[in-house]
Amino acid sequence: MGVINVTPDSFYDGGRFLDPGRAVERGLELVEQGADILDVGGESSRPGSDPVAEEEEMRRVLPVLRGLRGRSKAFLSIDTTKRRVAEAALDAGADIINDISAFRFDPSLLDLAAARGAAVVLMHMLGRPKTMQHAPSYGDVVAEVRTFLEERAAAAREAGVARESVVLDPGIGFGKRLDDNLALINNLPALGESGYPLLVGPSRKSFLGALLDLPAEERLEGTLAAAVLSVVRGAHVLRVHDVRAVSRAVRTAEAVLAEGRETGSREPGAAEESEARHAG
Repeated sequence: MGVINVTPDSFYDGGRFLDPGRAVERGLELVEQGADILDVGGESSRPGSDPVAEEEEMRRVLPVLRGLRGRSKAFLSIDTTKRRVAEAALDAGADIINDISAFRFDPSLLDLAAARGAAVVLMHMLGRPKTMQHAPSYGDVVAEVRTFLEERAAAAREAGVARESVVLDPGIGFGKRLDDNLALINNLPALGESGYPLLVGPSRKSFLGALLDLPAEERLEGTLAAAVLSVVRGAHVLRVHDVRAVSRAVRTAEAVLAEGRETGSREPGAAEESEARHAG
């Protein structure tokens, strides 16, 4: 999932793609780099950000969605918490509603998704973007996030959203401390036990900055490591800014893992036995 932020204040690419034409070209570039899904957002959800009026959010995203729909067959996602924005986005060609509130801010969005046959991304977040990083706290972050996501998935199913249209997102960086983010990535198998696909968005986020003491512009290597480990741990979708680099890293990791599965059942030959003895 390639990120297209049509905003002036997103933490990494704010202001770069405010022009609709430039945003559309960026989306087509991301598809060429390997994106299967394009996630278009008109309201920043970085820590401390303020909400945007519906009319302004639609003014930002709708021309981009229409432009992409006319030139690409990629799946289109609208990143919003507002029903009017989501409805207009679906009319413009969006396939997915990606809601950072997991449809808590406006539960009627689930009815809209069900009626329109849209897929949904349900994300965990403490509070709202404005305050979510004000001393977040958990007893057991993995268990609490898992319970929350399973409850929201049940709400989506009850509203009529098809099971195969539900994706869960643990919300890396959304009301999480550094150790919380690391624990969630490391324990993705526990989050995936409910059977729903998992989306993970580690791209250039502040937990990487805390680990590496680097600004967002210099967090690509950290993003690659987090992305590869997320896939190894069970992620099905990665929401990233750097599609080409992440795609190459993941394809390499998957090739190594596939080779390991193919050879894991073979009887060790003399060379392997020798290597094992030396390693021991």
